[in-house]
Amino acid sequence: MPSEQFEMFLEMAKSQMAEAQPSTDNVEEARAYFENVASMFPLAETVQCEPIQAGTVRAEWIMAPEASNRGTILYLHGGGYVVGSLNTHREMISRISRAAATRCLAIEYRLAPENPFPAAVEDAVAAYRWLLSSGVEPKRIVIAGDSAGGGLTVATLVALRDAGERLPAAAVCLSPWVDLALSGESMTSKAEVDPFVDKPSIQLMATLYLNGKDPHTPLASPLYADVRGLPPMLIQVGTAEVLLDDSTRLAERAQAAGVDVTLEPSEHMVHVWHYFGTAFPEIAEAVERIGNFIQRHVP
Repeated sequence: MPSEQFEMFLEMAKSQMAEAQPSTDNVEEARAYFENVASMFPLAETVQCEPIQAGTVRAEWIMAPEASNRGTILYLHGGGYVVGSLNTHREMISRISRAAATRCLAIEYRLAPENPFPAAVEDAVAAYRWLLSSGVEPKRIVIAGDSAGGGLTVATLVALRDAGERLPAAAVCLSPWVDLALSGESMTSKAEVDPFVDKPSIQLMATLYLNGKDPHTPLASPLYADVRGLPPMLIQVGTAEVLLDDSTRLAERAQAAGVDVTLEPSEHMVHVWHYFGTAFPEIAEAVERIGNFIQRHVP
């Protein structure tokens, strides 16, 4: 069961989330709301942040005091390909940096509807290639992301493999959104218990991102991609998510394709529960497992 503190937090959050759902005429308001939410979780003063240009992509080095440059986490933020930014995810990324003792390169990939699919995939691939051109070895890189960023993580790996690039050491997907066709059974079965994600809102985000493309397009919905040859993958998901089946089906397909995949479903947890600061034991435990996974694969 969730801790009492986390349950109280969820009850408070449920009453506020309706304001965050974008529609065709309030995407900017939704983006501003997400930025305001981020202000609830201030960055530790000891974290170092360095804005850079990763080739064509705006990015930022984020390093906790414990982090070294022996490895690099290329982080792809969530937000349904429509909202989210470096700013909204900086604090969570810093905690992953601390747990993994590894620096993070977070990127500001282009968002829809201004820049629909495949802009996000192009930017993630470009950032990875920039790391390689900077002398970082693939075996020292982990690609990670949450929600849409988790789906983008898998799409980036597939795009890199198909382009003949050397792949990173591992990947981490937190509550990944990998099926823009929204065909998972949990879209219905978990609708009453998921306080943050609902089918109408993510259907809109999918429409804005796809811009008329088929939702089964593999690089948009990597659940339908050939995932053979991808590196070891950690998938963390809460059981109180409408996107639960995105994770379970991705894990099944990856395992069937011979990928070394670790699926960690957390009972009663919500979509990307890792995001909500440091106040709850459920968050610290999940982030610690992420750090352990990364350290195992970037020796």
